[in-house]
Amino acid sequence: MDVDTIIPAMMIDSGGTSLHVGLTTAILLGGSKFAQLFFASFINNARYKKGYLLVGINSRVFSLLALAILFWFSGMMEGGFVIGIIFLFITIFSVSGAFANISYTDILGKSVRPESRKSYFSIRQVISSIGMFVSAFLAARLLADTDYPVNYATLFGIAALALGISSLGFWNLREVAASQTRISSPGRFVAVIRQEIRRNKRFRHYLMLVNTQGVVLSLMPFLLLYAKEHFDSGNDVVGHFLLFKVTGGVIIGSLLFWFSRRVRYQNMLYITSLLALIIPVYVMLEPGPSLFALSFLAGGIVFTLHNISINGVLLEVSNNENRALYTGLSGAGNILPAVFPLLGGWIIQQFGFTLFFSLFMAVTAGSVYFIYRLQCRI
Repeated sequence: MDVDTIIPAMMIDSGGTSLHVGLTTAILLGGSKFAQLFFASFINNARYKKGYLLVGINSRVFSLLALAILFWFSGMMEGGFVIGIIFLFITIFSVSGAFANISYTDILGKSVRPESRKSYFSIRQVISSIGMFVSAFLAARLLADTDYPVNYATLFGIAALALGISSLGFWNLREVAASQTRISSPGRFVAVIRQEIRRNKRFRHYLMLVNTQGVVLSLMPFLLLYAKEHFDSGNDVVGHFLLFKVTGGVIIGSLLFWFSRRVRYQNMLYITSLLALIIPVYVMLEPGPSLFALSFLAGGIVFTLHNISINGVLLEVSNNENRALYTGLSGAGNILPAVFPLLGGWIIQQFGFTLFFSLFMAVTAGSVYFIYRLQCRI
């Protein structure tokens, strides 16, 4: 259930417009991380985070299973009602992911040594990308050989089962308790936010970086919309795009694993912004349907580089005492990524893709300044 290909294709096939694609992207990308801000103080006060992690994961399993059931019986429902219910369960999926991510990041920071984190993120990306490549191939076949809505019912059913199985390892996790900054009230929470942002300049620049470079994650759903509108692409092409995206992730993840000690996060962030600026230019040159898939290959590289470097920098600017709090506060860095897909969907509907790509490039270019100010040591 890839956010950049499967989900927007599902929304379009369900009768959605560019605004619906933008709203879905906003909920799943920017919205999920922005929601972390509301859970930060609650989860931060707990010495052990494993229980909250399991609640978040199992809530996601429930939402995926509910989507599978919805599509199985969608033929008996009105199209507008189906879209409304899709948004409901997508929101549950997104919010529960925000709930789980705070706990996961805190546990991860306590479990992996600082000098091993970059290679850990890289090899994790390679392993998960190989698994995604296999699933992408199966998803491509399923989308091409099965009609709507049975194809999406099957995809979400498999996703629910796979996520349920993948979570089993966390049940046996032996978590290390860590001291933490306790937050006793909402007023105290606001005071802590102001204090940390004022005290930690690198964290302040990190929030601005996420607010600018974070919009790169919302590009590929609109590339899919572009392909469907300009090339009349079907579901078989959607699976093709997914394979290209995953291939990009495998390639860059493998390279980063082998060269993890030589490449700094700061350089990875520069490459992310530069490549993200090239993709819209390439698309606007109208490469044609046969070469358009290369934009998804580049998009997979951008997606992987951004996630590895942003997660690594967050661990670098925080410590075991404040990591859960910082992960929650990082939600404040996702205000623009949450709003941008909504704005993008409206701009495309009203003015077309050229203005959308121009705005995307302007915001992404602004991230270069904050990358420079981060001064990453690793």
